[in-house]
Amino acid sequence: MNYKIAICDDNISQAEYLSTYVHAWLSKTGNLAIIKIFPSAEAFLFEYAEDKDYDILLLDIEMGKINGIELARRIRHDNETIQIVFTTGYYDFISEGYEVSALQYLMKPVSYEKLESVLNKAVKNLERPRRAIIFDIAGESLRVYEDEIVYAEATAHSCIIQTKSQRFEVKSGIAHIKKLLGDNFIACHRSYIVNIAYVKSIAKIDICLDNGLKIPLSRRRYDEVNRLFITYYKGITNG
Repeated sequence: MNYKIAICDDNISQAEYLSTYVHAWLSKTGNLAIIKIFPSAEAFLFEYAEDKDYDILLLDIEMGKINGIELARRIRHDNETIQIVFTTGYYDFISEGYEVSALQYLMKPVSYEKLESVLNKAVKNLERPRRAIIFDIAGESLRVYEDEIVYAEATAHSCIIQTKSQRFEVKSGIAHIKKLLGDNFIACHRSYIVNIAYVKSIAKIDICLDNGLKIPLSRRRYDEVNRLFITYYKGITNG
């Protein structure tokens, strides 16, 4: 396969070091790629404004005026597909990265084995079609990508579906909605189903989402929700 890979790091020696590993991975897998190095977030954004076809972004966090987290936020405004991999020497920023759907964090110095693993994971994600769900809304069929659904809330005779960009009501029970959704969705309360990918933190009685909204959490479901939360994000940070 042919890919476009960007390496954004204000330390050019670090960027070239990663580029060497990416070339080694390409030779091993038989994949082809255009690899471009950017010395700053600003430099990447300048090109990205004209060319949004990048598949993988290896992104340093600690940079100048615009750091890696802020750059990722800007990219995610209109691009949910690009695979963002943070490289960092610190754990401090990991919680902030969840909201931009980072594929993984790689701690510096990055080993070839870790980079190989995450690149293999990235291309699998790029090859996997996004799962869509069709909802019947007032006699019309609405296609919604499952990974954009943040949560579902039961009302008296229907459910409210909240996505990243819209909110709509469907004439369906919460149990039926749960059956439609994948493993990342969990019933945290009798009236709520939440996508664990959008959870920022968990307390004993509620869940805080990336946007600051709090969703009630049933005490008897705390252990299950917390276990899924930990498992999900360990998968991101450790691959």
